[in-house]
Amino acid sequence: MPENKKVMGMSKPVFIAVLLGILALTIVSFLAGGIGQALFGIEFPEWLVVHQPEPHLPPSAIFHIGGLAVTNTMFTAWISIALLTGLFWAATRRMKLVPGRFQAAAESVIGYLYDFCTDIAGEKNGRKFFPLVATIFLFVITNALMNLIPGYNSILIGEAGHQTHLLRGANTDVNFPLALAVISFVMVEYWGLKSVGVFHYLGKFFNFGPFIHSIRHFRKEGVMGVFNGLIAIFIGLIELMAEFIRIISFTFRLFGNMTGGEILLVSMLFLMPFLLALPFYGLELLVGFIQALIFAGLTLVFAHIAVTPHTGEASEHH
Repeated sequence: MPENKKVMGMSKPVFIAVLLGILALTIVSFLAGGIGQALFGIEFPEWLVVHQPEPHLPPSAIFHIGGLAVTNTMFTAWISIALLTGLFWAATRRMKLVPGRFQAAAESVIGYLYDFCTDIAGEKNGRKFFPLVATIFLFVITNALMNLIPGYNSILIGEAGHQTHLLRGANTDVNFPLALAVISFVMVEYWGLKSVGVFHYLGKFFNFGPFIHSIRHFRKEGVMGVFNGLIAIFIGLIELMAEFIRIISFTFRLFGNMTGGEILLVSMLFLMPFLLALPFYGLELLVGFIQALIFAGLTLVFAHIAVTPHTGEASEHH
């Protein structure tokens, strides 16, 4: 009896069935998508057809508490906070010396973030920065992953003609990246002021010392001394400006990447549901992780720089 050869680990009948299934799914996806509908206009059940996306940058109000409008992104942020709180409460409420799978998974995540902080900033500073860095990372990545749940953005509320999405990723609302950026900025400056000292820390931005010194010793240092003093003042002011520009760069890096990714994903779903969107789902998983890591990592790096005395101060201390 001839040996039944396998193709890609499957028997020939199974392989052919899988191949025909993928081919049928491809044809249905193409015909139900935007291009197929425009070319052939075949009617499909409503659940198979993805309507043309109409992206709106501002979030939508879904209900009001007194005079406060609660938007769909705010509601989603609350859900992600409740989800994270519930997960870590459930993982730690019965701590065991030999952890179960759930506790071990939570410890792995927290251990990875803690090692990430201490590897860059050292044991003392890393422990200090860890709560903020871990919170930013977990909040950003949770919202990014929740936004990829199938059907997440398709739940509509309201009356016909005035419907709005119940859920929308918080990362795609510019207010949330801005809030995170402001928190990061405030904490970095606070740590810098507390660790280095108010006058030493602000002296990095308002560096008038070389200029005053050159005026006092003008006969010795001449015009070049005054010029170097002005350059030192200019560089300090540039550094001060860079501190504030960091808020803008943090905000629009996260907002732009997550919003652009969402628009790209819904566009691919519209053009060819199912198959064409699959690679972009994988891409958005990676983008969500990278953006969370960049936001948290840059906060950590800037905090580490802020608490480290610059060269001149370090030499003075020695």
